[in-house]
Amino acid sequence: MVQVETERVLVVPTAVFREIGYFQGFSGDVQRYVPALFDELHTSYRPRAEMEDDPSFKQLIPYVIFRYDDPERGICVFQYTRGKGQGERRLHAKRSVGVGGHISTVEQVGESYDEGMQRELAEEVRIDTPYHGRCVGLINDDETEVGRVHLGVVHIFDVQHPEVHPNEEDILETGFRPAAELLDDVAGFETWSQICLKALF
Repeated sequence: MVQVETERVLVVPTAVFREIGYFQGFSGDVQRYVPALFDELHTSYRPRAEMEDDPSFKQLIPYVIFRYDDPERGICVFQYTRGKGQGERRLHAKRSVGVGGHISTVEQVGESYDEGMQRELAEEVRIDTPYHGRCVGLINDDETEVGRVHLGVVHIFDVQHPEVHPNEEDILETGFRPAAELLDDVAGFETWSQICLKALF
């Protein structure tokens, strides 16, 4: 009988997040949160199926936003629509500005956060341009079913050219759009994207 390997994902106890300082929405205080949340004393890899319904843990999720300073249109942001093949069923058909996903175990060894982020990016998009990335904040949204069990770690990748393309069939209607245009239609985006657009643009 073939044993099916259980996917395990990187999590931190919700109590640790609350001890550092609870917030709802977006926080740009990277130095306060990131070192403590990613301390090996606090993090662990646990079965994803269990964690999806357990708000006593937060799954740490890289959420990468691609930004391009267009000489004619101003600041533009990569956006797309999630198809039904995208992993989180509760986000299907939602527009998004964030690319990323769970940090998982690979062959019984937990991948580092940076390794997991690069793997998720490579799976979802092709980046055909030089870029500079940095962590700019975190998202916590306890007002939604998905948000209660996830904590977003927000990165902005400033690209030299607007050359980011989908690698998956279920990343639809992609492209760079002016941030002001996206803010005018912010209600059409998933909650994390709404939070980031309002906080960062």
